[in-house]
Amino acid sequence: QLQASGGGYVQAGGSLRLSCLASARTFSTYDMGWFRQAPGKEREFAAAVRRTSNIYYADSVKGRFTISRDTAKNTVYLQMNSLKPEDTAVYYCAARASGSGYEVGPLSPAGMDYWGKGTLVTVSS
Repeated sequence: QLQASGGGYVQAGGSLRLSCLASARTFSTYDMGWFRQAPGKEREFAAAVRRTSNIYYADSVKGRFTISRDTAKNTVYLQMNSLKPEDTAVYYCAARASGSGYEVGPLSPAGMDYWGKGTLVTVSS
């Protein structure tokens, strides 16, 4: 089970930190990702931290967002800085337990095994 929190309303240029608490004891063995879905658009990849600790970002958020994992707290974070109106979306955290564990690259929504409920981020201009 994944529980996302931290969304809200912020002005352009502001910051938010999203948190995703996982209930699984095997959290450290999952690939974790943040995805987002804007109104009328498909869900898209934003950031990922693989179980190997490799980190990947979508080009649209690179340099502004930072993903991190706290294994002791079973939590993955998404620090979002310099927010833009186009970042407005429902943000979802997701976990991938399947796979070899040695995969590289960004995560795909279709490849995720577990999803949390989304948290809404609204950035005003």
